[in-house]
Amino acid sequence: MEVTQLSAPKETGWIEVVAGCMFSGKTEELIRRLRRAQIARQKVVIFKPRIDNRYSASQIVSHNTQSLESVVIDSAQEILELAKDAHVVGIDEAQFFDMSIIGVCDRLANDGKRVIVAGLDQDYRGVPFEPIPQLLAVAEYITKTLAICVVCGNPADRTQRKIANADRVVVGAADSYEARCRKCHYIPD
Repeated sequence: MEVTQLSAPKETGWIEVVAGCMFSGKTEELIRRLRRAQIARQKVVIFKPRIDNRYSASQIVSHNTQSLESVVIDSAQEILELAKDAHVVGIDEAQFFDMSIIGVCDRLANDGKRVIVAGLDQDYRGVPFEPIPQLLAVAEYITKTLAICVVCGNPADRTQRKIANADRVVVGAADSYEARCRKCHYIPD
């Protein structure tokens, strides 16, 4: 759901979460919302975790190559100081932060900021990917994005890992992952 002027809270901040599987357009939607805030002449600051260096070291970049400059950080706590003067705070790939991101987002919203967070809601096994489920619980607005299953064409909400690696976090793109529906997703051995 797009937050419009008619539905936006007044004189308070809020949290918006865009969650879904890989290749579902999460970063694309985050960029769209942040660009609209920039057009409205709101002060926007965007953050990404240092671990996500797939397409750029200094920008958030969607799989379809849309991009915006961002601040690269190592921990969620850095956001509080760096976003002090912002009206709108964008955070991409939030699943790569620890659980402190929840308190950071809450504090920013309590300080009157619009906080827009994008991240994977499930890992490659189809298990909820913290801290996204907890962010969904405290968010005022939630958008679940779906991709297209590369096997059968159904709506996809799972991320299929194509490489042999049992680590929960393996940064990659189309070389390592693809979108799958519930029926076509499987957990690799």
